[in-house]
Amino acid sequence: MTVLVLASTAVDLARAQFATTSVYHFFFVPLTLGLGPILVVFQTMWYRSGDEKWLTLTHFFGTLFLINFAIGVATGLVQEFQFGMNWSVYSRFVGNVFGAPLAIEGLASFFLESTFLGLWIFGWNRLSPRLHLATLWLAVLGSWMSAYFILVANSFMQDPVGYKLVDGEAQLTSVWKLLSSDWALYAFAHTIMAGLTTGAAVVLGVCCWHFARGRTVELFRPAAKVALIVLVPVSCANLWFGSHFGILVTSLQPMKISASEAQWDTCTHCAFSLFQIGGFTQQDPTPSYSIEIPGMLSFLATGSFSGQVQGLNELNRAYEQRFGPGSYEPPVEVVYWSMRGMAYAGSLVALIAIIGAVLLRKRRLERSRWFCRVAVAGVFLPFAACAFGWFLTETGRQPWIVQGLLQTSNASSPNVGVTWLALSLTAFVLLYLVLLVADVWLMRRYAGRDPKSPDEAGATTAPAMGY
Repeated sequence: MTVLVLASTAVDLARAQFATTSVYHFFFVPLTLGLGPILVVFQTMWYRSGDEKWLTLTHFFGTLFLINFAIGVATGLVQEFQFGMNWSVYSRFVGNVFGAPLAIEGLASFFLESTFLGLWIFGWNRLSPRLHLATLWLAVLGSWMSAYFILVANSFMQDPVGYKLVDGEAQLTSVWKLLSSDWALYAFAHTIMAGLTTGAAVVLGVCCWHFARGRTVELFRPAAKVALIVLVPVSCANLWFGSHFGILVTSLQPMKISASEAQWDTCTHCAFSLFQIGGFTQQDPTPSYSIEIPGMLSFLATGSFSGQVQGLNELNRAYEQRFGPGSYEPPVEVVYWSMRGMAYAGSLVALIAIIGAVLLRKRRLERSRWFCRVAVAGVFLPFAACAFGWFLTETGRQPWIVQGLLQTSNASSPNVGVTWLALSLTAFVLLYLVLLVADVWLMRRYAGRDPKSPDEAGATTAPAMGY
């Protein structure tokens, strides 16, 4: 019994360590994915028009992009090492499948991204305008490719496809099925839109910070316009796309969608609760208070307001018949609130974007001090939405680390003890706190500065004109 308890504790610590690294790393990923394309727009506008304000904006927001990119790379490398160190059984089980997209990401996409980003950083004064702009386009392409291949690897954990089991290990049989799985494609589109939302929200927030101070308004007005042109359609479309994603989740992971509503019994015309108290356990399945939207859960899960949603109790009985006795329910309360945290934060971002677009159309954006304060505070909302979405994706799959094939409790490294896990987890938490403080300080410092013209910054406004 002591050994079992110890093993359970070790698994929990390993999960906590990987979750800490993953969530912290994912603070930087969406901003990299979303701010890069906006930089491309700024530099392309400068290349086409010759207007130096676009070049100044490129340098200004490029600094924020590079700060975020540098810290994100460091945390991502730590994450990959944990596969072999803390999750050796899992790595051995999926290595023949999981390793392929991760290798492509590391050897192709990441090197494409980092190489051309380096050329972009050091290419001012050395490359022609067209070639220098092309390096930024390729760096952004590399970052999107990296996201795709990482999500392909993660999609195998959510929906295993293109494999067969050989001697208890997964062997890849179809790389095409792996690369084109429905989960990977949906997750990639959802992640890219979340990244664009984050990047645009950060640009808008920084612009509104300068508007509120009444400084460099003329410079930041076009940047705010670009941010809103991106933010309004993308944030609204991602709300629709995320709800449509629920239909795929229902077909592949019905336990997750039921847990997201704490729906214990099978129902039709199932309501979606905006908020509830209690009802998160089998012993207390009925909430003492809830605010509900009739039929909305059925719509999110099936696309029909009268669709049937299987309850947690029925699903668990079906899983027991298929996989053996046990509890196959995820942590219901965590999944429930993660889903709402993601949805509510994303909805608030869309609302801020719409209000900002109305004010911009009325030429009142920079003069509306209350909105500028809201937009600055709203910078944190897309990060919160992404973190909650990641919690929903990963905790909603439990107790599986690979859906239907390998349970999390059986996937950790058997020779890594509680002491080392506790020490390393403590070290990671302390290190990440220091890095977080440094990142926020650097981002705030450079975002709050008045932008310098290219000549003042020491960068040329006219690179060598060879085309």
